[in-house]
Amino acid sequence: MTTFNSYSELRTALSSGKTTCREVVDFHLEQIEKKNQELNAFLEVYADEARKQAEEIDQKVKDGTAGKLAGLVVGIKDVLAYKDHPSSAGSQILKGYNSPFTATAVQRLIDEDAIIIGRQNCDEFAMGSSNENSSYGPAKNGINPNLVPGGSSGGSAVAVQMDMCRVSLGTDTGGSVRQPASFCGIYGIKPSYSRVSRYGLIAYGSSFDCIGVFSKNVYDMALTLETMAGKDPKDATSSSTEVPSYSNFGSNSEKKVVGVLKETLEMEGVDPEVVESTKSFISLLEKNGYQIKEIHTPYLHKALPVYYILTTAEASTNLSRFDGVRYGYRVEDPENLQDMYERSRTEGFGEEVKRRIMLGTFVLSASYYDAYFTKAQRVRRLIREDIKKKFEEVDFILNPTTPSPAFGIGEKKKNILDLYLTDIFTVQAPIGGFPAISIPYGNNKEGLPLGIHIMADAFKEKELLDFTKNIEDISGRS
Repeated sequence: MTTFNSYSELRTALSSGKTTCREVVDFHLEQIEKKNQELNAFLEVYADEARKQAEEIDQKVKDGTAGKLAGLVVGIKDVLAYKDHPSSAGSQILKGYNSPFTATAVQRLIDEDAIIIGRQNCDEFAMGSSNENSSYGPAKNGINPNLVPGGSSGGSAVAVQMDMCRVSLGTDTGGSVRQPASFCGIYGIKPSYSRVSRYGLIAYGSSFDCIGVFSKNVYDMALTLETMAGKDPKDATSSSTEVPSYSNFGSNSEKKVVGVLKETLEMEGVDPEVVESTKSFISLLEKNGYQIKEIHTPYLHKALPVYYILTTAEASTNLSRFDGVRYGYRVEDPENLQDMYERSRTEGFGEEVKRRIMLGTFVLSASYYDAYFTKAQRVRRLIREDIKKKFEEVDFILNPTTPSPAFGIGEKKKNILDLYLTDIFTVQAPIGGFPAISIPYGNNKEGLPLGIHIMADAFKEKELLDFTKNIEDISGRS
């Protein structure tokens, strides 16, 4: 099958009869067959279902009744519910659980004739920055299987990177879409908090979690996001703010002001090639008429501890429902109810999840609630207000997506703080609820991808995607 640069090209080929949805699905299934055993991106592939859906949609294409995503092959992270299919969140605690409903974001794609091809590997309960915390083994970077793909949505990123599907749905709590996108050399977007319904998303940190999109081009990302976004009566936190047509890109005649977060380029430990690549990207913007403005923040080093205090507190509460009583893993032959609770959770959860549950329980305890949780909430507000104030001066805020390119599997497991620090440039966006995107831009001397991180004001996804499309055009990636 001929590969297509964007879904727009694919849809034209479908309409003209040059290809079929069945051929598209077979192509992606072939890539999965060739690559997934080594890379472990998919935990389960819905081959027969996908072929059947493709044939039904092919008939719709012939009849002129196909939805706007006909033939778009999508993989979903293993934290998104899909009716009558397993949803395990990469954990043994949910072993054997089949969802009785479908997540709103997934259902809206299906309603437009997207084809769900399988569920994808991730860090357990989306807790991790490398995909090494999955109870099903780590996903591996398609560029080099000895390297991590990033996390927690690592399998979703690798699947797009290696053409196992056209787009993937991941989730982003502190950087779990944008960081893997950078490590894998693809695009990844986290929308504004509440822009996409969280109904059917297995929660990690409820005030941070967002469903995002991986793709190889901006058009596919924009089209997928606009289809998912919007108010959902099943999610009281979803926003009723109008959803623009993200895929109808606007004029680039008015050049925007881009703020460069200087601290991210001067921080100790940032890879020199990451700094060099970011400066090259800034020069590209200047050559194309964008105004660059240097900005500063006093909160960069405070963002990461705020993030981990608040998300672990929310995780402690959210994960209390997984107790071995109603579904999922239950220990055999418990002595009593207390023993069943303790042993089921001890054996069912992995080390990182248990670490975060315990930390969250600690910061929520009566003796430490004000010292940690309340204080972190206050600093969170200060960080958000600081960023909002900067958006009065600039249209976008730019920094590297990650301090380094992808690192080796096992390299940072001995020092958990080193692993946590890989999120230092991405946590500000979810703390404030802002949309942000990772743009692939260049490689280091070893050929590893590097990413540029762009953040916009809340509900400015349209402007962010228009800007990214212009960058795609002028950098020759389109």
